[in-house]
Amino acid sequence: MTIETLQSICHQLPGVTEDIKLDHHLCFNVGGKTFLFTGPDSVPVTASVKVPDEDFEETLQKECFSPQAYIGRYKWVHIADINCLSHKAWEFYIKQSYRLIADKLPARVKKQLNTGGE
Repeated sequence: MTIETLQSICHQLPGVTEDIKLDHHLCFNVGGKTFLFTGPDSVPVTASVKVPDEDFEETLQKECFSPQAYIGRYKWVHIADINCLSHKAWEFYIKQSYRLIADKLPARVKKQLNTGGE
Protein backbone atom coordinates (compact mmCIF):
# COMPACT_ATOMS: atom_id res chain seq x y z
CA MET A 1 0.00 0.00 0.00
CA THR A 2 1.29 3.46 -0.87
CA ILE A 3 0.25 7.06 -0.28
CA GLU A 4 -0.40 7.26 -4.02
CA THR A 5 -2.90 4.40 -3.73
CA LEU A 6 -4.70 6.17 -0.89
CA GLN A 7 -4.70 9.36 -2.98
CA SER A 8 -6.23 7.48 -5.87
CA ILE A 9 -9.02 6.07 -3.68
CA CYS A 10 -9.74 9.51 -2.22
CA HIS A 11 -9.85 11.30 -5.56
CA GLN A 12 -12.55 8.94 -6.82
CA LEU A 13 -14.92 10.67 -4.36
CA PRO A 14 -16.74 13.94 -5.23
CA GLY A 15 -15.21 17.26 -4.17
CA VAL A 16 -12.00 15.91 -2.61
CA THR A 17 -9.11 18.30 -2.03
CA GLU A 18 -5.79 17.71 -0.32
CA ASP A 19 -3.43 19.84 1.69
CA ILE A 20 -0.66 19.69 4.25
CA LYS A 21 -1.66 20.32 7.88
CA LEU A 22 0.41 20.49 11.05
CA ASP A 23 3.59 20.83 8.96
CA HIS A 24 3.73 17.25 7.65
CA HIS A 25 0.34 15.52 7.49
CA LEU A 26 -1.06 15.00 3.99
CA CYS A 27 -4.80 15.45 4.51
CA PHE A 28 -7.77 14.70 2.29
CA ASN A 29 -10.80 16.94 2.67
CA VAL A 30 -14.37 17.39 1.54
CA GLY A 31 -16.03 20.79 1.93
CA GLY A 32 -12.97 21.99 3.83
CA LYS A 33 -13.26 19.22 6.44
CA THR A 34 -10.66 16.47 6.72
CA PHE A 35 -11.72 12.83 6.37
CA LEU A 36 -8.25 11.22 6.08
CA PHE A 37 -4.99 12.26 7.75
CA THR A 38 -1.79 10.57 6.62
CA GLY A 39 1.76 10.61 7.94
CA PRO A 40 3.69 10.07 4.70
CA ASP A 41 7.04 10.82 6.34
CA SER A 42 6.48 8.34 9.17
CA VAL A 43 8.14 4.95 9.07
CA PRO A 44 5.97 3.03 8.65
CA VAL A 45 3.50 5.36 6.94
CA THR A 46 0.45 5.99 9.15
CA ALA A 47 -3.08 7.26 8.64
CA SER A 48 -6.22 8.22 10.57
CA VAL A 49 -9.91 8.02 9.68
CA LYS A 50 -13.22 8.70 11.37
CA VAL A 51 -15.45 5.71 12.16
CA PRO A 52 -19.09 5.57 13.26
CA ASP A 53 -19.58 6.01 16.99
CA GLU A 54 -21.16 2.57 17.28
CA ASP A 55 -18.17 0.88 15.57
CA PHE A 56 -15.38 2.69 17.41
CA GLU A 57 -14.69 0.17 20.20
CA GLU A 58 -14.91 -2.81 17.84
CA THR A 59 -12.56 -1.15 15.35
CA LEU A 60 -10.00 -0.57 18.10
CA GLN A 61 -9.84 -4.34 18.67
CA LYS A 62 -8.37 -4.85 15.18
CA GLU A 63 -4.65 -5.13 14.57
CA CYS A 64 -2.87 -1.80 13.93
CA PHE A 65 -5.78 0.36 15.17
CA SER A 66 -5.68 2.70 18.15
CA PRO A 67 -7.50 5.88 19.19
CA GLN A 68 -6.05 8.89 17.37
CA ALA A 69 -4.30 11.22 19.82
CA TYR A 70 -6.32 14.34 20.67
CA ILE A 71 -9.29 13.44 18.43
CA GLY A 72 -10.00 9.85 19.46
CA ARG A 73 -12.87 11.14 21.56
CA TYR A 74 -14.52 12.14 18.27
CA LYS A 75 -14.18 8.52 17.07
CA TRP A 76 -11.04 8.93 14.97
CA VAL A 77 -8.78 5.91 14.75
CA HIS A 78 -5.08 5.77 13.98
CA ILE A 79 -3.71 3.05 11.72
CA ALA A 80 -0.09 2.40 12.73
CA ASP A 81 0.98 1.12 9.29
CA ILE A 82 -0.98 1.62 6.07
CA ASN A 83 0.18 -1.84 4.96
CA CYS A 84 -1.93 -3.44 7.72
CA LEU A 85 -5.01 -3.01 5.54
CA SER A 86 -5.84 -4.42 2.12
CA HIS A 87 -6.85 -2.20 -0.78
CA LYS A 88 -10.47 -3.28 -0.27
CA ALA A 89 -10.31 -2.43 3.46
CA TRP A 90 -8.84 0.99 2.66
CA GLU A 91 -11.64 1.67 0.20
CA PHE A 92 -14.14 0.79 2.94
CA TYR A 93 -12.57 2.96 5.67
CA ILE A 94 -11.89 5.94 3.38
CA LYS A 95 -15.41 5.93 1.93
CA GLN A 96 -16.93 5.50 5.38
CA SER A 97 -14.91 8.40 6.82
CA TYR A 98 -15.70 10.57 3.80
CA ARG A 99 -19.43 9.91 4.18
CA LEU A 100 -19.36 10.62 7.94
CA ILE A 101 -17.71 13.99 7.30
CA ALA A 102 -19.69 14.88 4.15
CA ASP A 103 -23.01 14.10 5.84
CA LYS A 104 -22.36 16.84 8.42
CA LEU A 105 -21.64 19.53 5.83
CA PRO A 106 -24.24 22.28 5.32
CA ALA A 107 -26.81 21.45 2.59
CA ARG A 108 -25.54 24.23 0.30
CA VAL A 109 -21.99 22.85 0.48
CA LYS A 110 -23.21 19.31 -0.21
CA LYS A 111 -25.09 20.59 -3.24
CA GLN A 112 -22.02 22.43 -4.56
CA LEU A 113 -19.87 19.33 -4.10
CA ASN A 114 -22.50 16.90 -5.38
CA THR A 115 -21.99 14.65 -2.34
CA GLY A 116 -25.61 13.66 -2.01
CA GLY A 117 -26.93 16.87 -0.50
CA GLU A 118 -30.25 18.50 -1.25
